[in-house]
Amino acid sequence: MTVPEQQQTGGTGRLYGVGLGPGDPALMTVRAVQIIGEADVVAYHSARHGRSIARSIAQQYIRADHIEEPLVYPVTTETTDHPGGYRGALDEFYAEAAARLAVHLDAGRTVAVLAEGDPLFYGSYQHMHKRLADRYDTEVIPGVTSVSAAAARLGTPLVEAEEVLTILPGTLPEEELTARLAATDSAVVMKLGRTFPAVRRAFEASGRLPEARYVERATMAGERTGELADTDPDSVPYFAVAVLPSRIDAPRPSPDAGPGTGEVVVVGTGPAGPLWLTPETRGALAAADDLVGYTTYLDRVPVRPGQQRHGSDNKVESERAEFALDLARRGRRVAVVSGGDPGVFAMATAVLEVASQDAYTDIAVRVLPGVTAANAAAARAGAPLGHDYATLSLSDRLKPWEVIAGRLRAAATADLVLALYNPGSRSRTWQVGKARDLLLEHRSPDTPVVLGRDVGGPAESVRTVRLADLDPDEVDMRTILIVGSSQTRWERRGDGQQIVWTPRRYPEE
Repeated sequence: MTVPEQQQTGGTGRLYGVGLGPGDPALMTVRAVQIIGEADVVAYHSARHGRSIARSIAQQYIRADHIEEPLVYPVTTETTDHPGGYRGALDEFYAEAAARLAVHLDAGRTVAVLAEGDPLFYGSYQHMHKRLADRYDTEVIPGVTSVSAAAARLGTPLVEAEEVLTILPGTLPEEELTARLAATDSAVVMKLGRTFPAVRRAFEASGRLPEARYVERATMAGERTGELADTDPDSVPYFAVAVLPSRIDAPRPSPDAGPGTGEVVVVGTGPAGPLWLTPETRGALAAADDLVGYTTYLDRVPVRPGQQRHGSDNKVESERAEFALDLARRGRRVAVVSGGDPGVFAMATAVLEVASQDAYTDIAVRVLPGVTAANAAAARAGAPLGHDYATLSLSDRLKPWEVIAGRLRAAATADLVLALYNPGSRSRTWQVGKARDLLLEHRSPDTPVVLGRDVGGPAESVRTVRLADLDPDEVDMRTILIVGSSQTRWERRGDGQQIVWTPRRYPEE
């Protein structure tokens, strides 16, 4: 229906949110030009100086007989004495602006609200949309975003294959920016200007600064691109973005990049899949040239083009550590993949033992924490580790059973909650029974025992039994046991949920 027909029928006008693209009028869509040409009213936002970037982009399509509605912000980045503060001042402005546009729509006029980029992508138009779209016939005309424009001007892929693109406002807290930059494959940080110093620090803290690029006023007059690390903070305007391009086919160290350029990062993947990874661990896994680890744990890490994966059996920890350090000595960035937390009965100690040898003392080694099995199972059960507890491995492969039994007695005598790792396997079937009988010499038969199996995985099972009823045949290498103290409570709530918890306060003698 054309505008004249709408006015003839006496109906309300139609609202358009018109995306203008990143700045070059040549990048406006045909539909955007058409809608502006047909509209009765052209509205656009501006600061108090009255100059509107949106209007300047569409200027050649604005007719002399257009009704223009400048929507002038009362504040931008400065302070305000409005009783509702900055947010209150803007909310009041948006309500007043929407009311002005509603007058035109009620009179049967078609209103085109101009928006840089895309109207619903950090766009000012969306505030009109939320206030008017439920009352009037509305159409949003998408536009090329600054994200796409920046990638095009850099001439480099933004994301490929299964990579993840993260869009971040520079106004986020610096620590939040750091975590998100560390965890993602590719990223664009918008809204720079005064936020640039904090954004740059976040790139540096996340280890991504060498990859980061800078784009200012993409497709506009005064466009500038370069390395983010080389950008003068005092020269950065609001209309600038920081870009982390695709890592696929990005320059990586050669197989023999030379000493001093490689490192080994030992990472914990948690008890199961991606939900248990920390942002720092995600970033380290993505940045690695080589992944080294027990094949079962490597299978939890997504395959990335350009990375080399080196899987091995679970019983060659020292050989695996030496292999990783040799790769790093050739200049490779190596992630040694461990389940749970790498420092809890896992790969961190094996790597550090080998790294302490004279041949490897010049190789950088870092350890990144992960969610360990005890914490994962405890969280599923409630809070059995709410007070003092001891962590022991029942495996006698690396220490005699006599040592394990002595430590069990000591912990039981001290009335500590126990988290028992590696309780049993196909070749070790008797340790759980021995441990149960030893603990029963010091604990009530009714002591709760949490059996957490494959926590976080598809075969997860978390249940609680009495210590006297602990059946060794129900325990395998994928199970962790949490044995309560004399104070640990085991209750069923009104909703049927069974919880186990240990009070924070211990009774006085």
